[in-house]
Amino acid sequence: MHSANTVQHRATVSRSRREQLNRHRSVILWFTGLSGSGKSTVAHAVEEELHQAGCRTFVFDGDNVRHGLCANLSFSEDDRHENIRRIGEMAKLFLEAGVIAMTAFISPFRTDRERVRALVSENDFIEIFCDSPLAVCEERMSRDCIKEPAQVKSKTTPASRPPMKPRSIPT
Repeated sequence: MHSANTVQHRATVSRSRREQLNRHRSVILWFTGLSGSGKSTVAHAVEEELHQAGCRTFVFDGDNVRHGLCANLSFSEDDRHENIRRIGEMAKLFLEAGVIAMTAFISPFRTDRERVRALVSENDFIEIFCDSPLAVCEERMSRDCIKEPAQVKSKTTPASRPPMKPRSIPT
């Protein structure tokens, strides 16, 4: 929702000037997949490589973001939508700052990921689906938050979510 009482200020330091200073372009790398699929691990490994190459980077991890910016949200369907909306807007700000913004979120709803994609230009959003089998995810988990749907008793954990809907790959 846009407020009629605010005006968007255009800074003289632009994204292109920041990218020129950084000597790399900014982009959003959106890692998605089941809890335990390796999203955060892969995102942080990519960040380490990019950092070693002199790139300005930041990883937004789902658990870490829910300790601050999204601490007031549950895992209900409505709050999941809001969580991804907030992350998308934050990633867009980092994109404008000239940073390679990496996000590691379950983000099970395709419509939410498409809404974030629509915030930026086509080449500024790269979705990476970490496709790990449920059994592998369960094995990797250090906490008990992945269960078969019949065993889910609460809507307060990452596991109480609809099935992942990966983006269709155009042929």
